[in-house]
Parts: sequence; C-alpha cells; structure tokens
Amino acid sequence: MVVPDRWSEVDGALERTFTFRDFREALDFVNKVGDLAEAENHHPDVQLSYGRVTLRWWTHTAGGITDRDVELARLSGAL
Repeated sequence: MVVPDRWSEVDGALERTFTFRDFREALDFVNKVGDLAEAENHHPDVQLSYGRVTLRWWTHTAGGITDRDVELARLSGAL
C-alpha cells in the first residue's frame, strides 16, 4: 500500500487534517466528503472544529486500510 501524499498512517487508518479560513469552509468540505462517502457507501471518521477537519479512512470489516480507503483518501484530498 502506498500512502497518498499529505496523508499519514495512524493506528491502522489513513489520516489527514485539512485547514480552512473558518467554520463555514470546514463544514462545506465535510459536506462534500459526506456526498462522496454516500456515493461510495464507505464512510470516514470525521472530526470538525473551527477551520479544521480531520479525516480517517479505514475499513472496519478488514480491521485496517484497504485499497478502497487509499482511493477515497485521494479523492477526498482533491475536493
């Protein structure tokens, strides 16, 4: 598995923190990730705070990172 640029492997998940100017921009990003997750029926853990969003992609049933998580990390990083 190749970890996508700007992502880290943390405790069996792909993790990345995104920063934004304010809460509204962070929330808009979370909503875009939510649309992607719903379309793919695969959902990340999301932590939202003022101007900051942390995503964690991993597959619960596999107990870790799969190729699907890598692809969705790449896609969410491009939103």
